Amino acid sequence: MYHLIRALQRDGYQINKNSYTCLTCSFIQRQISQSTLKPKPLIATNITVNKHLPIPSVIQPPTVPEPVIEKNRSDKEWTESRIDMKDLHQHYLKLSKSRLTSLVVVTTMAGYAMAPAPFDLVTFILCSAGTGMVSGAANSINQYHEVPFDAQMSRTKNRLLVRGILTPIHALTFAAVSGSLGLATLYYGVNPVTAALGAANLFLYTSIYTPMKRLSILNTWIGSVVGAIPPLMGWAGCTGGVIDSGGLLLAGLLYAWQFPHFNALSWNLRPDYSRAGYRMMSVTNPGLCRRTALRYTIGIFGLCCAAPLCELTNIYFSIAVSPLNAYFVYLAWKFHQNSDSKTSRNLFRFSLIHLPALMILLFVNKHGLWSGNSKPKENSEVITVNKDEKIISSIFKKAEPL
Repeated sequence: MYHLIRALQRDGYQINKNSYTCLTCSFIQRQISQSTLKPKPLIATNITVNKHLPIPSVIQPPTVPEPVIEKNRSDKEWTESRIDMKDLHQHYLKLSKSRLTSLVVVTTMAGYAMAPAPFDLVTFILCSAGTGMVSGAANSINQYHEVPFDAQMSRTKNRLLVRGILTPIHALTFAAVSGSLGLATLYYGVNPVTAALGAANLFLYTSIYTPMKRLSILNTWIGSVVGAIPPLMGWAGCTGGVIDSGGLLLAGLLYAWQFPHFNALSWNLRPDYSRAGYRMMSVTNPGLCRRTALRYTIGIFGLCCAAPLCELTNIYFSIAVSPLNAYFVYLAWKFHQNSDSKTSRNLFRFSLIHLPALMILLFVNKHGLWSGNSKPKENSEVITVNKDEKIISSIFKKAEPL
């Protein structure tokens, strides 16, 4: 036990009444208690003031101009637009998609010219003008619905509504006025059947085809129906509302032509359609896009061969149109075998030549145009009725007074 106490004292511990105290801790406590580091009292010092210096006034901090922060306008917000009245007709042409509307009007004229009925210039003009106004209204409504998607496509990002040149209300007002005038012109100036076809096409394009572009590839088939109705409108406008096999075959030609035309066009626009979320055959099913273009091009060949059987054209039409259709099928076959920008562009460009050439050949080879029996049935019936009326009126004519 004695040796344990000596070891503790040697290692730095002090024993006091059975309690151990660290020598280092007791040294620190003693230094703190005896410390002389106390706060020094403040000693006033003499401050010399120079009386010759001027006493400045109250100094205010310099005013710093606040930076002008411009509000970041979102691209999605509609801004106020000022329209130059001199350019308003140009805006309306762009809103109506003038080139597409012109194509619709031309096919309507072709339907009117191919119908087996007497040609009436007034009805022809009213039918063409009414169809053009309805087509312009449909295209305006289409652009109104597709503003956020057109802004994502390189081909459509500069349209009027996307850039804010025209307001949506302005576009809808133009569509309402144009559509109403067009349908009224077709109803009162042509006949109710033509007006009903125009109204159905307006509804089909704006309410079914336009939203379906983002839902299903069936939109291409619906759009082809839309393109096939204008020649039926011209046919019905000329015949007084009667549509027979010849008018249906003419509509079938326009229906089939849409597929190689649009499928070739959409092939080079696949990045744009994919970015905007449109479900096109060229994007979702490229193989079906190629096959459909080839099938319907062959279908055009077959319909042209059947045109003389429906008494739409003479037999020479099938012979004259064969080279044109054969080259069309050849380009569609090249597009089917090797689908690239070159083959699709060649097919699309030739489709723009094929349609007007086909219409010219149809009219030149119209059934009964160059033969002696060119008078339609309706004309002969009208002449017979007029003769009967004259005979009846002569029988019941009152005797003159003596």
